Amino acid sequence: MRLKDKIALVTGGAQGLGRAMAERFAEEGATVIAVDLKEASFDSDAIHSRALDVTDSEAAGRLVEELYNEFGRLDVLVNNAGITQDGMTKKMSDEQWGKVIEVNLTGAFNLTRHIGPRMEKDGGGAIINISSVVGEYGNIGQANYAASKAGLIGAGKTWAKEFSRKGVPVRVNTIAPGYIMTDILKTVPQDLLDKFAGMTMLGRLGEPKEIADAALFLASDEASYITGHTLSVNGGMRL
Repeated sequence: MRLKDKIALVTGGAQGLGRAMAERFAEEGATVIAVDLKEASFDSDAIHSRALDVTDSEAAGRLVEELYNEFGRLDVLVNNAGITQDGMTKKMSDEQWGKVIEVNLTGAFNLTRHIGPRMEKDGGGAIINISSVVGEYGNIGQANYAASKAGLIGAGKTWAKEFSRKGVPVRVNTIAPGYIMTDILKTVPQDLLDKFAGMTMLGRLGEPKEIADAALFLASDEASYITGHTLSVNGGMRL
């Protein structure tokens, strides 16, 4: 029960990594608010689903206010909501570039700008950004996605400094997952999956639970002396 009595907000929480983290947090005693474009159903009564477009700054502010009124505080924020719209740079449209930056990076800013200062006022908290191995090393055809995920790493380091500058233990860390077997990858041809697995030192793809376990650690008091850090959970990728 490493998150006993904690209140956690997870964006992009309806599926994939977000859902895995929401469920893992609930298993460890947290009350979780899982937000996504549409509400979703969960087996656990400890998970509350809310609809939110993270690119809507005013809606994000209203939701945060509602959650503080309902729960009194937020102890953990996971900025996980993200999309891809791939294309080579010379062919990438303004819309493709802008939408990915807006969801993946601005969406995280829209929530953190409201929650980080309140965590500072309340005496502490944990913020976790979900970046990507692509944000660390880049990837052909994903300039927009790489930029957004690299931006989360830089923003996380900045927020770690800003929200702790008065000596308050607001910890901000980033996880950079490698290739994880979410529903998106299940549509990829097996020969490509084998290629991705071969790029890792462990010789396999990751599972959503492995990212959820990493997030659980960073959200818990076991990571009380870790902030401003980027944790690569990628099986030892060789790019």
